[in-house]
Amino acid sequence: MDKNNTFQDNYTVDTAVRVSLVSIITNTLLSLFKLIAGFTANSAAMISDGVHSASDVFSSIIVIIGVKLSSKKSDKEHPYGHERLECVAAIVLAVILFISGCFIGLDAVTKISANDYSGFKEPGVLAIIAAVVSIIVKEAMFHYTKYYAKKTDSGAVMADAWHHRSDALSSVGALIGIIGARNGIPVLEPVASLVICLFIAKAALEIFLDAVNKMVDHCCDSETEEEIRQCVLSNKDVVRIDVLKTRIFGNKIYADIEICVDGNKTLRESHEIAENVHNIVESSFPKLKHIMVHVNPD
Repeated sequence: MDKNNTFQDNYTVDTAVRVSLVSIITNTLLSLFKLIAGFTANSAAMISDGVHSASDVFSSIIVIIGVKLSSKKSDKEHPYGHERLECVAAIVLAVILFISGCFIGLDAVTKISANDYSGFKEPGVLAIIAAVVSIIVKEAMFHYTKYYAKKTDSGAVMADAWHHRSDALSSVGALIGIIGARNGIPVLEPVASLVICLFIAKAALEIFLDAVNKMVDHCCDSETEEEIRQCVLSNKDVVRIDVLKTRIFGNKIYADIEICVDGNKTLRESHEIAENVHNIVESSFPKLKHIMVHVNPD
């Protein structure tokens, strides 16, 4: 009784890949711009920010690989499909995001502890322009990617969206640092970076926990299960529901249901009731990939 949702799966994969390609192109161009601005305007903060943007290209490549692998059809060795591979990609991205945040925080702590700005050179205006452009572009990319992550229910794409947000926050830190440095307060940059590090770590933890929940057969939320329950009971031949179990497999839902029907009905009649329950639940929940309906006599 597997649901045939090939069209929806193809749409999800194509959309995720398209969004990731946009991210790769944007990050490549933005990284080159920030690196050129950093070297030209004598801004170490902008050079570091450019390297951070370059790392996002690698993250987007991981998203494409993860989404492509997770969309592979079921085979003999993987009869339930490969959806969890997208969760693996999300976990990898969460770890990369967390490590990026740690490096930003470590660098900030080192600079604050050293309190040595003897070799400091005032950055040029181009560094400020690059930081502002980066904040605007990366924040726009965050909302763009987040929108499609929700639309496709892709944990890997959502992780990539938060990577854009972390880059925007990093650019905010760079901007504060550059402005502070131009006004004789260079310590502002590491202080801002330290705060940004905490936001990045929080986002990474949330992405990681969401992916792990999808990896360990976590049940659906109570609202979704209640909606499924009411959908089943909409069949007047169902006396009651004896068992309702759900589990999240990647970004798909699996359900096992035991319904109770009149014990005097024939096997064929009972089968038709189960088939009807299966079809109505399947058509009502697009994320439902597989549902097993078992009939118990009343």
